[in-house]
Amino acid sequence: MDDLKPFNPLAKRNLAASIVLKLLGQDPQELPAPNFPGAGLYALYYSGGFEAYLKISEPNQKGRMRLPIYVGKAIPKGGRKGLEGFDVPHGEALHKRLKEHSDSISAARNLNLADFRCRWLVVDEVFIPLAETLLISHYRPLWNAVVEGFGNHPPGIGRAQGKKPMWDVLHPGRLWADRLPAAMTSERVLALIRDFLNTFTLPSEEIAP
Repeated sequence: MDDLKPFNPLAKRNLAASIVLKLLGQDPQELPAPNFPGAGLYALYYSGGFEAYLKISEPNQKGRMRLPIYVGKAIPKGGRKGLEGFDVPHGEALHKRLKEHSDSISAARNLNLADFRCRWLVVDEVFIPLAETLLISHYRPLWNAVVEGFGNHPPGIGRAQGKKPMWDVLHPGRLWADRLPAAMTSERVLALIRDFLNTFTLPSEEIAP
C-alpha cells in the first residue's frame, strides 16, 4: 500500500505539489501585472462570455477562479542552456511574460482583458518545470491542450513564417499573426474545442503529493 511507503519529501511530485499549492494560495490578480522581479510560473483564468469557453468560464465566476485556461512558466534568459551555471540572474522574466500575454489578449478582437485573472509565483528556476508539468497534467488547460499558439512569439526576421497559430485563427488581432496563412478554419478550431469539452470534467480542487 502507498501509505506504508516511506514519505519522500524530495520526490519530484512532492516537490511539484508544494509549489503548486503555494501558487494556488495566491489571490487572483488583474492583468496587466505590476512590475516585479523574478522568474516563475503562472495560471491564467477566464470568466468572460465567449461562447466556446462557457464551460471553462463557469467555474471561475464570482471570483472563485477554479479552472485555468492557460498555464505557463518564465525561465530567465540563459536558464534553458545552463550557460550561467546555478546563479542565473532572474531579471523580470515572469513579469515580462505576463506583459506579453496581456498584450496578446488586448490585441484579440473578441476577448476582453478585464475577463482574465492571474495567479503567479516567483520560484527558483530549478523547480519551475516540475510545477508547470503538474499544473498542466492536473488541469489540462484549454489553451495548453487544444488551442495552441497563445504563447508564441513573432517569427524572427529571416525565419520561415509558417502558419497562423490556432489561437490566432480563433482570436484574430495580433498583427504579426494576421499576416500568416491559416492552417485551419475557425470552425475547425471550435469543433476541436467542443470535442475536448464534451469529455472534460472539472478537476479536483485537491492536488495531493
